[in-house]
Amino acid sequence: MSTEIDNLVKVISRLKSIGPKTARRIVLHLLDNKEELIKPLTKQLVEIYKNLSKCEICGDYISKNFKCDCISKKYKQIFVCEEIQDKWTVEEAGIYNGGWHVIGGVLPSVESKKNGKLLINSLVNRVKNNKEIEEIILGLSNTTEGNVTSHFITDSLKGIDIKITRLAQGISVGNAISYLDDGTLIAAFKNRNLMEKD
Repeated sequence: MSTEIDNLVKVISRLKSIGPKTARRIVLHLLDNKEELIKPLTKQLVEIYKNLSKCEICGDYISKNFKCDCISKKYKQIFVCEEIQDKWTVEEAGIYNGGWHVIGGVLPSVESKKNGKLLINSLVNRVKNNKEIEEIILGLSNTTEGNVTSHFITDSLKGIDIKITRLAQGISVGNAISYLDDGTLIAAFKNRNLMEKD
């Protein structure tokens, strides 16, 4: 295998859920379709690299040429999720059209509950600074870490007059939002539960 191919396989296998064998198949498919795939892919990757960044407030991707929706639009509800792919899953289901907040992961279940890089403080600030927000919908995974994070967010919003709900637990334990089918997601939204503030 040439050095160029080997290096590309190594880079692609760093992507989530892709191992070396799958990376090799991807690289071979790209090489066999240079004009149709490599040129446009290279162009799009350069565009994304130059023009996209994550919003420091809500965690969504934004173009450098535009303001994020979290700044320009007012919402009564904010759906809180772990990752961008969770947001996309809910958007594709067409069951929610309020505001979004992507926290960027979950808290560890055992270690200290420092939220470090997670956008939990910015969520609290959004709620404090926008009196129009009536409800926070927690759409975090039904895992130990997701539950710890949901309770941490609920505790962080203590003292603020806001309704906090969580998607119904028709979601299997250990499942991420992005793996749910539309029917399960619709049922989880309709039957979401009120989170109690201690």
